[in-house]
Amino acid sequence: MTLALHEWGDPGSPRVVCLHGVRNHGGHFAPLAGRLVDHHVLAVDLLGHGHSPWEPPWDIDAHCDAIVETVGARETILIGHSFGGRLAFELAARAPKLVPKLVLLDPAILLPGHVALAAAESARPDKSYVSFEELIDRRYDESALHSAPRDLVVADLAPHVETGEDGRTRYRYSQSAVVAAYGEMASPPPRFEDVRVPTLLILGEQSYLPYDHLLDAHRAALGDLLGVVIVPGGHSVLWDAFDETAAAISRFIGTRDHAHSSSATAR
Repeated sequence: MTLALHEWGDPGSPRVVCLHGVRNHGGHFAPLAGRLVDHHVLAVDLLGHGHSPWEPPWDIDAHCDAIVETVGARETILIGHSFGGRLAFELAARAPKLVPKLVLLDPAILLPGHVALAAAESARPDKSYVSFEELIDRRYDESALHSAPRDLVVADLAPHVETGEDGRTRYRYSQSAVVAAYGEMASPPPRFEDVRVPTLLILGEQSYLPYDHLLDAHRAALGDLLGVVIVPGGHSVLWDAFDETAAAISRFIGTRDHAHSSSATAR
């Protein structure tokens, strides 16, 4: 199954594939792609999201198979946010020799059951809005965005909404696919020992997604292959702390852009 694809940069440059989280779309990575000079950046709309097919199945294997079918099986730096981080981790476990570097942005590698249940229940009701402006306002309220510039969020979400026949504005994603994804995030992931590739883990300082229950095991398995950076704000690190996150990624993958490193901290 082929997914909708976003592309930036020279196809002859080293390749980066970016995977978004639930309720988002591949265009979420456009500002980051503008900072990753010297790389060919690709981002898909996941199954059930954006302009990709919405029909099931929506399990992890189906997502991974569709990603590989769309971008091909070749050497690729992987960047994944939230559920996209889990998918990037799964792809790296499938073929670690094809992943020279892995970037996990506040990843949902393994959600505790009660967290996954609460998120899935929250995703079930219809989310529709009188206008795009109301959608943005509610996104700040619902997502507890901390310091994301409004213009950045507006530019990100504008192509990811549509107006229905009832005149109300909705995100371009399947609620059923989102609920299914939260169930997948609570399923056992591959072992950290099976994903021994250089990894950058970027965590939001005030994120609602827990990672402390995994961090010691991740460090024990990877040792010096794992770098951890804490950035200000919450779960949406490319909104709340774009400059810090982009600078850390640029340094890690080796690109000319080293600007704007600031209050990100290693631990």
